[in-house]
Formats: sequence, structure tokens, C-alpha cells
Amino acid sequence: MGTSAQRAGDGCRPTLYLPLKGICVTRPAVILLANLSCVCVLAAGCAGTQTPATQASSAVPSNPAPSASPIKVKPAADSDFDPKKFSHPLEFTNQYFPMVPGTRLHWKGHAFDEDDGSRIEREIDFTVSDLTKVVDGVQTRVAWERDYTDGEMEEVELTYYAQDDFGTVWYFGEYSEEIDNGKIDDSPAWLGGLQKARPGITMQAKPATGTKDYAEGWGPAVEWNDRAKVDQVGISNCVSTGCYEDVVVIAEFNPDEPGKTQLKYYAPGIGGIRTGWRGKNEKEREELQLTSHATISDTELASVDKAMLAEEKRAYTRRPQVFGPTAHMEKA
Repeated sequence: MGTSAQRAGDGCRPTLYLPLKGICVTRPAVILLANLSCVCVLAAGCAGTQTPATQASSAVPSNPAPSASPIKVKPAADSDFDPKKFSHPLEFTNQYFPMVPGTRLHWKGHAFDEDDGSRIEREIDFTVSDLTKVVDGVQTRVAWERDYTDGEMEEVELTYYAQDDFGTVWYFGEYSEEIDNGKIDDSPAWLGGLQKARPGITMQAKPATGTKDYAEGWGPAVEWNDRAKVDQVGISNCVSTGCYEDVVVIAEFNPDEPGKTQLKYYAPGIGGIRTGWRGKNEKEREELQLTSHATISDTELASVDKAMLAEEKRAYTRRPQVFGPTAHMEKA
């Protein structure tokens, strides 16, 4: 934008420029405005006769009501999936699930062994890579997740996400390597569009309570059928990295395992900050909190890419029926 003097000469010939939404005014108009200002001052003086109660009601509330007729976004259902509705799938504008390449989140906490009830220490590393993969007709951003139990790596996953044109973040599948004594013990995998698998919803565009639950994905070949429901919105929550406002809580559950619910807390601009639980049948009782949120160096990111590409190479060998029909990951 130009200065006031510059803008006053654009198609207008006044002797003054007033910053009233960029409007040029002449001297007679200035005189008129001055007179109106006097009227406003007198009116303000009359307002002094209001009762204290009236004055209080005119103050701006600490939590102002939304403006009239706010734009409402209909909650997405997993059945809404359509590859044609992903015009810019790698542009993650959803504040509760940002996917910026090079971002690393680290959660730390504990759980309990479901067999003997002993306490175990848990850590999870989640890195957003600069790699992408086309799954079910949509270009997805690939993340790398590493799970640790009592300091030993237990699982390494490639996970796939994309955002639709309405702001909903979708989950397109995963390839997991389960580690036992330093060796790959199993490698369950599912990708949307293959073996009857379907993408699901990771985060609604506008999370709201009182809405229906939804599928987070559907991988029948490996019995992956987790569902979720918005549990709370607008709460405050503190973890090791700080205190956050306007936090959303998502309740995740498996319909085949009643009485067990995992609660995941998401903060704007950050993503997941805490994991909790509820339910009489929840024996694991996992509790985690965010301990680090950082951007890794280009060198570290290149190292992550290398490890992920090596893992995907193994996926083509270990799960050819899932990965065989797909194109390899690439940088984007």
C-alpha cells in the first residue's frame, strides 16, 4: 500500500486525505465530519446516565459470541471419500493436524502390560517427511513413526495422510514392521483402494461435539477398523512443552473391543499433545504427553528419507499384494 499522500492523488482532487477506508474527502466534508463528531461527543455524554447494569452489558465479553450466520462445515463421513475432492492434498491447513515436512514430535509416558499388569515405559517419535506416495488416486504425505517400549524399538511405521478440499485430514493406510529382539517379526499393512481397504478420517475440518463417530480407515485384510468421535472441544491442557488453549479431544475405539477407549488431545498449530484413556476394560491404560516439538535439520531429514525408502523397499518384498500395484514414494 502507498502513503496517504500518494493515495490521495489517485483519481481524487481533495486538499486532504483521511484514513477512512481509503476514501478521499474535500474540506467541506471535513467540516461536516467535525460537526458530526461534536454530535457524537454530546451523545456520549448522555450515555453517562445509563445504569451500572446497562453499562456492564455493553462491555465486550471475555469469550465473545460468534458473528451472525457463521460459516458451518458439515462433519465429514468416511463414506464421503472421493479422490476428485483432493485438489491440493499436500496443503495441510487444518490447524489440529499440520503436516509440515521436517517436523518431529516426541511423546513420552507409560502403560501397563496387559498380561501381568507391570508398568512399562513408552515413547513415540513422529516425523513428517518430504516424501509422498499416491494411494487410492490421491497424493499423500508420508510420515515415519517409531514406537519404543522400555527403551527398545518395538514398531516402525510408514503412515499416509492427505487433506481434502474442505479441510478434513484423511488417513490412507500404513505399513508396520513389528520388532522382536531386533528382528522384524511381522509386517501388517493396508492401503486404501487395495484388498477392499478404504481411507478414513484422521481429523475433521471443524471438530464439534454432538456429531457422529466415523471410521479412521478400513483394512479388512489385517482387521484394522478403528473408529473415532469428537469428545471435547475448546479445553485447556498443559504438557511438558507448555500449556495450550482451544484443545480438541478425540475418542478412539475399536467396535470389537467394547469398554476400551483411547483419548487423544490436539492443540492448534501443533497436533497431538497428549494421549489418555477411559473404560472399564482398558488394561493397557497408556498415558503419553508431548515432550518435544521441533524442526529437524536438512541432514537429519535426508537420513529419515533414506530409512523410509529402505523400509518401503522391504514392504514391496514382504507385502507385494499391497504394495505391488503402487508407485514408489518420491520427494515433493
